[in-house]
Formats: sequence, C-alpha cells, structure tokens
Amino acid sequence: MARVTVEDCVDKVPNRFELVLLAAQRARTISSGVPITVERDNDKNPVIALREIADETVAVEDLQESMVRSMQRHVEVDEPGEDDFTIDTSDLEMQIPAGAQEAESADDESDTGESDDADEGDE
Repeated sequence: MARVTVEDCVDKVPNRFELVLLAAQRARTISSGVPITVERDNDKNPVIALREIADETVAVEDLQESMVRSMQRHVEVDEPGEDDFTIDTSDLEMQIPAGAQEAESADDESDTGESDDADEGDE
C-alpha cells in the first residue's frame, strides 16, 4: 500500500490540527491494546491511525468523543434534583446532653431578665 499522507485524511477531517489530535488519540488507543481495523503492514501506530482515518474504518465522531473524555479532569455526574427526593425526618430524634439542657435553661432565664430591664428604661 502506498504511504498515507495528511492529504488523504483531510477529506475526512478538514482541520489539520484536529486530524493530528485524532490520529494521536487513535494511536494511543492502539498502543493500549484496542484491535486495529486495517492490516499492520509493519507500520507504526500513528501511521495505522492515519490509514484507519483515511479508509474510514473508524468513526471520526467516536475519536472526537474519546479525545474529549481522555482530556477531561472533572466528569459530570447526573445528581438528583431537589424535587427528585424527599427526606423522611420522622425517624430523626434530637438528643441534647443533660448538661447542655441545664446551661440552656440558665441562658433563657438571663435573657428574659435582661429584656425586662431594657423595657423599663424605655418608659
């Protein structure tokens, strides 16, 4: 088979820079063990990737999706919205330690005494 040139692939991927990115991504996947769709012919993985793109044995859209996924650092996960779930609070019980109840009672008494003094000063 004749050597593959970029011109053979530009018909399938018009942007040369995108072509290089896609071919590099496909070459990486071939290196990781994904089966090739053309004969090897003693070619290296980047040449095989270009041949696959030129022969249209791999989908360019799949390569683009694979490239985007490989470069993502944060993968968005569909989380349920606020309306999709409800919280059942009937089983929850508020437990206050015994010491905290006494301190809370003392705070309530001191608050009511202060407010009475403030009301008297206004008159």
